Amino acid sequence: MTLPVESIVTHIQTIRGQRVILDADLAEMYGVTTGALNQAVKRNEKRFPEDFMFRLNLQEVANLKSQIVTSRGWGGRRRALPAVFTEQGVAMLSSVLNSERAVQVNIAIMRAFVALRQVAVSHASLSRRLNELEQKYDSQFKIVFDAIRELMEPPKKKRRKIGF
Repeated sequence: MTLPVESIVTHIQTIRGQRVILDADLAEMYGVTTGALNQAVKRNEKRFPEDFMFRLNLQEVANLKSQIVTSRGWGGRRRALPAVFTEQGVAMLSSVLNSERAVQVNIAIMRAFVALRQVAVSHASLSRRLNELEQKYDSQFKIVFDAIRELMEPPKKKRRKIGF
């Protein structure tokens, strides 16, 4: 069972300056319930320090809900706030969830994190090179450099107005 890297990347979010995956998304990938995943983590909590896994606060949950229009994964939560796992936390999950599927999912998730890092590095490299070229050429090329920078920016999401 292999998960495509592209489908995993859509579940990686940046929270508190770290790339993380929500516990409900991980549970779905592993084929277990969110409760079962969190129970396995709770039984092995020494393996999950704050830089491996942390619980979201109410504001972060509200931000996530506003970003995710559907109510995916929130219905059954009454007691505990969602947990998120960093790349190291996901790696540690493979030792806690000891199944063949867990191993395969972990490999795919690690590949997704690596792919994201490679994209970030190439983007930074391209930006640096563009700055060097801009300093080298005179102002007549300013329009070209501005257009290239605009193309490098991620597309801005258009917010639909609610109501009339």
